[in-house]
Amino acid sequence: MTIDPKFPVLLPTYKRTALSFIKGDGAYLFGNDGKKYLDFVSGIAVTAFGHNHPHLLQALFKQAELLWHCSNLFEIPDQTRLATRLVENSFAESVFFSNSGVEAIECGFKILRKYYDEIGQPQRYRLITFEGAFHGRTLAALAATGQEKYSKGYDPVVDGFDQIAFGNLNELRAAIRPETAGILFEPVQGEGGMRSLSADYLREVRKIADEFGLLLFLDEIQCGMGRTGKLFAHEWAGIKPDIVAVAKGLGGGFPIGACLTTAKVGAVMQAGSHGTTFGGNPLAMAVGNAALDILLGPGFLSQVVKMGDYIHQQLEKLLARFPKILASVRGKGLMIGLKCHVANTDFVDQLRANGLLTVIAGDNVVRFLPPLIITEQHVDEAIKIIALTCQQLALKPK
Repeated sequence: MTIDPKFPVLLPTYKRTALSFIKGDGAYLFGNDGKKYLDFVSGIAVTAFGHNHPHLLQALFKQAELLWHCSNLFEIPDQTRLATRLVENSFAESVFFSNSGVEAIECGFKILRKYYDEIGQPQRYRLITFEGAFHGRTLAALAATGQEKYSKGYDPVVDGFDQIAFGNLNELRAAIRPETAGILFEPVQGEGGMRSLSADYLREVRKIADEFGLLLFLDEIQCGMGRTGKLFAHEWAGIKPDIVAVAKGLGGGFPIGACLTTAKVGAVMQAGSHGTTFGGNPLAMAVGNAALDILLGPGFLSQVVKMGDYIHQQLEKLLARFPKILASVRGKGLMIGLKCHVANTDFVDQLRANGLLTVIAGDNVVRFLPPLIITEQHVDEAIKIIALTCQQLALKPK
């Protein structure tokens, strides 16, 4: 077939920046423009241990020489090992491995519906979700997300989701009806503007779920795997969810997702209930176990908390210096949002021109998702670039 020069060979689903990278090292990326960039995007919270981390590389190369893929028709020992380690360090008692976060979300949807069907309440299938959410790009995940900018053009909307205002307990209670099966939300919203739900709120939601016999389903795809300074963000509240979806940092850059459940809920899934061709393959499991080695290493998560506190403190100082440019600091740990008075797109573009890579979020927020291995030196470098960018934007004609 002749290539049509008027239509790109890649479907135009991304609004890409005219920049590519030739290599990465630690917290830095090196562009095809010859410049070095401090990477505070981390592949949108994916490259949690920076680029070319030696422990991840060693695990991947070692496994690549042995076996890439063999199918879930056979036992995969490293799958059992990674699941066991996740269970030992979480609320969960059972794990299903997928390739991505949205696949983990879809697995959770199926588990939740199957659970109520198995206990003789098939009429309960609806999930309450929160305004500002982002749960992925499949049709069901788009319906759960509830944002028209993502779902427009894909009608009819998948049924089964009722959205309420973010952080509103009264609306939550009012939204519960006989068909309600569970509550789904992110403890810290990423795409929605880096908004963090308080520990008290999480505890109240758990109580409401128990009161009405609902399952608590948490989306920790972005905020989990050490991003907030604990392995899972809900741990700050001391609660026990029923289902949790994770991905991103679990593979440190290699595609891995996981759906974690309690034994009570997960027991409804039997042979043939769900499946995947690639999920949990030997390569992914080798890297996932290596990532967990790092996350569970002595002092690693406490260092994330320390760096999160440090960058928040430095950003607060910038708020005082540039009140006409910056509005507030949000987030938790190394999941940080900077709400702006100027357009967040302009801010991100200027940061990139100055050597710092960031990403936008909802509510005119700039997202900072640095690798979890950053030091004070990296933070100081970023703060200098942010300050310079504020100065430049302050002088820019309106």
